[in-house]
Amino acid sequence: MNIYILSINSRIYSTNRLYHEAAKKGHNVRVIDHTKCAVILGEDAKPQIYFGAENITNGVHAIIPRIGTSVTRHGSAIVKQFEMNGAFTTAKSLGIIRSRNKLRTMQILARKRIPIPKTLFAKDPSSVAEHIELLGGAPIIIKLQEGTQGLGVMIAESKKSAKSIIESLYNMNVNIIMQEFIEEANGQDIRVYIVGNKIVASMMRSSGGEDFRSNVHRGGTTESVTLTQYEKKIAIHTAKVLGLPVCGVDIIRSKRGPLVIEANSSAGLEGIESHTKVNIAGEIIKYVEKNARKFGK
Repeated sequence: MNIYILSINSRIYSTNRLYHEAAKKGHNVRVIDHTKCAVILGEDAKPQIYFGAENITNGVHAIIPRIGTSVTRHGSAIVKQFEMNGAFTTAKSLGIIRSRNKLRTMQILARKRIPIPKTLFAKDPSSVAEHIELLGGAPIIIKLQEGTQGLGVMIAESKKSAKSIIESLYNMNVNIIMQEFIEEANGQDIRVYIVGNKIVASMMRSSGGEDFRSNVHRGGTTESVTLTQYEKKIAIHTAKVLGLPVCGVDIIRSKRGPLVIEANSSAGLEGIESHTKVNIAGEIIKYVEKNARKFGK
């Protein structure tokens, strides 16, 4: 099977693991930098995809997108073209776009009755004080609508600081969402890794030092966790409604039960594979093998 991993760097842990697991199983696997891909439309019945000067349109059975936040639009467009040309993908372009925008994610989850923190989005700087009160008052969480690995996530401890941060972001024309602060979560969240709409691994992440963000990339620590049946249900449901059969779903525990805070279409493998000892990269390749063959029939 010919598999392309869409990633900007073959040395990234997750990309490297996926490459070696695919190669180990005898597949022809390549790492393709999607930022160096171009698509030509209109010259042929089938749009052509180029990697530099090389035409890579034909012969690819499956792609594994590892699209970074800064190139979401271009990356998802390349994924979409591979989809339209008949390649199987572990993350459809629509799922990538949905999950990358935090507001869109929250809107979809709310519509599907999946529990989330109380979330507010607005654009009116004159009503900031009222919006903070609608969330139960300070402290509140402020998030850029597009961000990952904890980047673009802030906590405003007081009403004054929240007002100052939000007004500044509005004036800079930055799109944000505001969320209630779940104190009892105590800087912890649960990363649930899903492959083929099944849970293959999970871990608890705790914030490191004075940073309230629990991401391992930000210095957070990990520990084992036992998921409740309800947590399993909402994690799998989140992946399904966002259209991400392979993803990481992040959950926090609150007084009113588990709340989904995010889904990541390119969730990292290093922290969770190291902690759980689960061969997640191998599970992803198994999923590709099983479904690409069905997809190509």
